[in-house]
Amino acid sequence: MERLQKVIAHAGIASRRKAEDYITGGRVKVNGEVVKELGTKVGKKDLVEVDGVPIYQEEPVYYLFYKPRGVISAVADDKKRKVVTDYFAAVPERIYPVGRLDYDTSGILLLTNDGDFSQRLAHPKHQIDKVYVAKVKGFAEKRTLYPLTKGVRIEGKKTAPARFEILSTDKKAETSIVELTIHEGRNHQVKNMLAAVGLPVQKLKRERYGDLTLKGLRPGEYRRLNTKEINTLLNQSKE
Repeated sequence: MERLQKVIAHAGIASRRKAEDYITGGRVKVNGEVVKELGTKVGKKDLVEVDGVPIYQEEPVYYLFYKPRGVISAVADDKKRKVVTDYFAAVPERIYPVGRLDYDTSGILLLTNDGDFSQRLAHPKHQIDKVYVAKVKGFAEKRTLYPLTKGVRIEGKKTAPARFEILSTDKKAETSIVELTIHEGRNHQVKNMLAAVGLPVQKLKRERYGDLTLKGLRPGEYRRLNTKEINTLLNQSKE
């Protein structure tokens, strides 16, 4: 038996807190009866409806995916471009990405059918490190990148402090390889941060998410997270 709000969150309908609002607002039925008690528990055989629409109580699943470049971080695309769930045709659960990676960015992307887990990891106040490796135009120097450690202003809002490491420079090609560690997840954040210090990104890859890496995977491949990895992520994302 699981708490009703957790079942709704697992189904990807809403975060657990939003699900609680649905319950207290009388929008949820269990076996045809409106339920407003937050302590209500339901089993696999119970019929749960939100706004009159039945939800299916799938077992929660969690995947680590090596997203290739040129793939949309979504479950569908109106322009018929390739999306990440196209790689999961053999997975019966209705999974979706946790956060996103840009179309032309490769690397680690998590997918799940657990809405509560997704909301928790994606929330900006949960400071899980994400490590990116970028090929940039220009000669990277410590003094150039130093402002990122204090935060830079993008679209009127200052970013949280980041950590950087210069992996290599190519004076002849006038390019550099830079590793950047952040814990926020704004739209195009890494590209915008590096552009703000005069190093426009040519190629970008997310190498690490918390303690998770791409070890053993090639672009387009995925694996299930084990219990230890899931619990570690949840512990890292504690408020």
